Amino acid sequence: MENKEKSNGEIKEKQAVKKKVDWSGSLIIASLAGAFGSSFLYGYNLSVVNAPTVYIKRFYNESWERRYGRVIDEGTITLLWSITVSIFSIGGLVGAIITTPIVKFFGRKHTLLINNVFAVVAALLMALCQLAGSFEMLLLGRIVMGIDAGVSLSALPIYLSEISPKEIRGSLGQVTAIFICIGVFTAQVLGLPEIFGNESRWPYLFGVIVVPSLIQVGILPFLPESPHYLLLEKNDKSGAEKAFRTFFGKDDVSHELEESEAQRDVKLESVLQLLRNRSVRWQIITVIITMACYQLCGLNAIWYYTNSIFSEAGISHKLIPYVTLSTSTVEILSAVSSGLAVERLGRRPLLIGGFGLMVVFFAILTVSLTFQNHAYWLPYLSIFCILAIIASFCIGPGGIPFVLTGEFFQQSQKPAAFMIAGTVNWVSNFSVGLLFPFIQAGLRTFCFLVFAVVCLAGATYLFFVLPETKNKTINEISQAFAKRNKVTLEGREMSQFPSERKSSEEQEHNFSSTLENGETKNSIL
Repeated sequence: MENKEKSNGEIKEKQAVKKKVDWSGSLIIASLAGAFGSSFLYGYNLSVVNAPTVYIKRFYNESWERRYGRVIDEGTITLLWSITVSIFSIGGLVGAIITTPIVKFFGRKHTLLINNVFAVVAALLMALCQLAGSFEMLLLGRIVMGIDAGVSLSALPIYLSEISPKEIRGSLGQVTAIFICIGVFTAQVLGLPEIFGNESRWPYLFGVIVVPSLIQVGILPFLPESPHYLLLEKNDKSGAEKAFRTFFGKDDVSHELEESEAQRDVKLESVLQLLRNRSVRWQIITVIITMACYQLCGLNAIWYYTNSIFSEAGISHKLIPYVTLSTSTVEILSAVSSGLAVERLGRRPLLIGGFGLMVVFFAILTVSLTFQNHAYWLPYLSIFCILAIIASFCIGPGGIPFVLTGEFFQQSQKPAAFMIAGTVNWVSNFSVGLLFPFIQAGLRTFCFLVFAVVCLAGATYLFFVLPETKNKTINEISQAFAKRNKVTLEGREMSQFPSERKSSEEQEHNFSSTLENGETKNSIL
């Protein structure tokens, strides 16, 4: 029996490797084009306002003086700048809320394409604001750009999860996180004084937003819509079959069609219906907690302290913008490494391990910042901790929450689930931007202990609740949550997945194997 299990394990491993090798060209192009025009722009717009901060404030002052005949007071300029930064999150929240009806009526791919209208309008408003002498155009552009980001961070993970085989679902899902990091890095590079980070050229930083949008518009129309959407919501079986063949790179897609068609009679659930659905209660709680920790884990605080820590280490102010690029480089390398490792190690260890390592390095950073004037080497330890925290975030917490949201729910539940996840994401993002200055002023270097507590709470919850979802079907994932949700899946969930029914003995084995978070083994009733 032991040899048989070992043999079966080796066969499964070989099959998984084969799947990874057989990535279709269309799948790669769809993921890259989708992410470049979506999550890349989210990362870019998170960072783009940092470099030209001084020049934007000066523009606000000049516009105010020209309009009202007096210099703007310090309190008003601070308020305007705070609004400029935080209003992006308000737009993101609006985008997350409107995503559900848009992806339902227009589909996943067409939602991404339509969303580029927001990006182009926002780019024009922000790029032309100085020429028009209107700071209101910049504020309006930021909120419109936030809407674009809110839609894309919900629609893109849905699209990627529905066009990818389960064997590479995690790796493909990490594309979202990788392109967020690349977007941040690109904004930092273009914000250098030699490029667009100066008084005469800072509006160009916003104008280049149209480039990723136009590239996405030029590529995505030639790729298929989500096969699940075509089959289940448009009743287009031939189109779904063609889409499966294109993305999966094989001719025989009967198994995929059968699995997808099993959900045909399931109606699209609203947010309220999903929240009332007992069979996904703990999945929703897990998504809410992971998305909240994603924003509240303190990475924004790290960016706030980076320049001062580099300065304390003896790096000249002129060189700091260039040295800061190292942090984004670490982000990209860590996100890529996570994408390569997520199908080998799984979601669970990367997510829990990432939050756990952040706790450790936040604690060390607090000590090193508190006593940095007592030893010449402590500022260098602080730099190391900053890079380590960024790397720890990117190996798991930076991208896996989006992957889990796409894996936890059925086709009929995904739009509502991503709306919930997006709402939590943007509300948490806004809360950090609003509250962090007060936390920092009150606790100073000890503010990092607040984030350490958040990371510790997140890691602890995930350790006890989150099952491994690597290479699992939606039915197997539902089985893993069944005991905690206090539901049986025989009469409810299993009826929606007839293609996955197995013998009682195999079902018991599969159910037991998914409970990798330490729960007691149970058999299916």
